[in-house]
Amino acid sequence: MLDPNELETEIRNLEHWQQVAFSAALTERMFNNFALFSKLMEFGDLDRMRTVLDGVWGELAQNGSKLNYDVQLGHVDDNLVDLDEFDTFGAIPARDAMLALYSTLMCKLEKEASDAVAVSNLSYETVSAYIEFAEANDQMSDEELIRMINSHDMMLDEDAFQSEVLEQLNGAKQNAATISALRELGENQGISNIGISDEE
Repeated sequence: MLDPNELETEIRNLEHWQQVAFSAALTERMFNNFALFSKLMEFGDLDRMRTVLDGVWGELAQNGSKLNYDVQLGHVDDNLVDLDEFDTFGAIPARDAMLALYSTLMCKLEKEASDAVAVSNLSYETVSAYIEFAEANDQMSDEELIRMINSHDMMLDEDAFQSEVLEQLNGAKQNAATISALRELGENQGISNIGISDEE
């Protein structure tokens, strides 16, 4: 894994629009975790959540779209999965995706770097939880589990993805081309940070 302290420092050193764009790119990659869960469980308002995230991208690209962030925060809050209601692992990454969207909106609204850091952490936590769910066993010690998670291909992919987003943002200008490239990176050919496509 990347050094969490170094990663946080890099995120905090970004300009405010870059922090929002970083958050949006990670949220975009996580979004299918919510989309598939929403379709399978007939939960929440997937179209509205897609529209909210599209609106963030639109504002970043300065295409004239405007979001009422206070209203949208309420809508996202309504789509947070209650883990007590669903006895399925998919509820966890679905909730994380909406928490990431919430933090992205808060990053834009409050201009706090800590919200972008929270999105970074959420994406890592989703990957970590999935690896533990899919591959851990009762015989593993805590040290073995941590070692397995940190060296897992999916975690290394998460490192590479967050590094690439930061690399694209460093020194970048806020324009439609920059935002379009970041969005395409976040879309990740329709595959989420835990390998989920909403077409499944």
